[in-house]
Amino acid sequence: MRDTDRIQIVGGGLAGCEAAWQAAQAGCDVCLTEMRPLLQTPAHQTGDFGELVCSNSLKSDAPNSAPWQLKQEMRRVGSLLMQVADRARVPGGNALTVDRERFSAEIGQALERHPRIRIQREEVREIPDSGIVVLATGPLTSDALAGAIASVTGSERLYFYDSISPIVWADSVNMDVAFRANRYDKGLEDSADYVNCPLNQEEYGRFIDALLEAGQYSPHIPDDVPYFESCLPIEEIARRGRDTLRFGPMKPVGLTDPRTGRWPYAAVQLRQENVRADSYNLVGFQNYLRYGEQQRVFRMIPGLENTEFVRYGQIHRNTYINAPSLLNETLQLRQQPRILFAGQICGVEGYVESIATGLMAGQHAAGLAKGVDPRPFPRATALGSLCHYMTHADPARYQPANITFDLLPALDEERQKLYRKDRKARHAEVCRIATDALARWLAEGTNSLAAVEEALP
Repeated sequence: MRDTDRIQIVGGGLAGCEAAWQAAQAGCDVCLTEMRPLLQTPAHQTGDFGELVCSNSLKSDAPNSAPWQLKQEMRRVGSLLMQVADRARVPGGNALTVDRERFSAEIGQALERHPRIRIQREEVREIPDSGIVVLATGPLTSDALAGAIASVTGSERLYFYDSISPIVWADSVNMDVAFRANRYDKGLEDSADYVNCPLNQEEYGRFIDALLEAGQYSPHIPDDVPYFESCLPIEEIARRGRDTLRFGPMKPVGLTDPRTGRWPYAAVQLRQENVRADSYNLVGFQNYLRYGEQQRVFRMIPGLENTEFVRYGQIHRNTYINAPSLLNETLQLRQQPRILFAGQICGVEGYVESIATGLMAGQHAAGLAKGVDPRPFPRATALGSLCHYMTHADPARYQPANITFDLLPALDEERQKLYRKDRKARHAEVCRIATDALARWLAEGTNSLAAVEEALP
């Protein structure tokens, strides 16, 4: 083994696992270090690789959506975690939802069996002072390492607060009240993947009153630190207006109650958590209510009167760096290019986005180890656009982002006129352009595994 082939990856979450796999597949020897279970975080429950802390959904897999395009590109480039997710899939309508236990188990098995990956279980308190390093420690980076990162980057750390939804046992849901349906009956092979708990106007009103009056866990959140807007606690949403939840996670649109033949006034959707289908996630019900209050308030929902909880909703602090002022488009630290960042710590939000940055960081790290200058993924692709946002956003207003069509380049004027009245066709065209750009890039061998091998003496 040559010293230049050693790549150190810190963090065994989604980004770190994907980065380790990509670098090892490129022929580099990798050391993957994870502090769990020796040192746990406020949100993790296991020491498993790639543990899904919040939802078990990897977002929409509906063709020609932005999340689908990102996943398709990752599949094309050889993402381990996308392969595992497809095998661990459970019913979830148009979303790619997975059995979280099987998902983590298969990731761990693949990494442990790879001959070029060595696994260490210990806390990394300082950034390694030599070699190629990928920091994929996630939003719950330990205090010691977070301090070391702040010292190296020379910038103040940024925080936002995130929360997770409760999970309930499936056999405690009253199916005499709840009903199975996908919104507008859409889903894979017309399956009814969601369990829906309907509320009439009076029931919804009582629920909102109880929610707004419920006692909250006090996490000592500074007044000037924001929540992530795409994952607001439901009590925060409710404070913005009594009907706000009805236009958000409790939206009843497209859900026909078989008992009435009509849409309910509001609805709570439950999504299957695993292959056994013995537990369900309350979709969009992230919160920081006290545990006893969660029992009291959520049992007011029709169908959940006697529900039993597998896990309660929680809130935790997320940490991320100011990527636009620190990173280049290959996720390298500008001042120390041997150091790369991946995952939520570099300012992306979402499972798929974290995996995507791990994929890119792993490939770029492999290029460095082989003496090949890393080059960014094409701007026209979802992968390239994600990196472009992270490195070109306004540093003064930088916020974590999910993949959306807003991040991808706009169509030229001629195509905009052509698809002006057809949003679906417009999105399909953006996806086609992105797919073609990735195909050309791979064919050229730019930063591909083939180019890396060809560059070796």
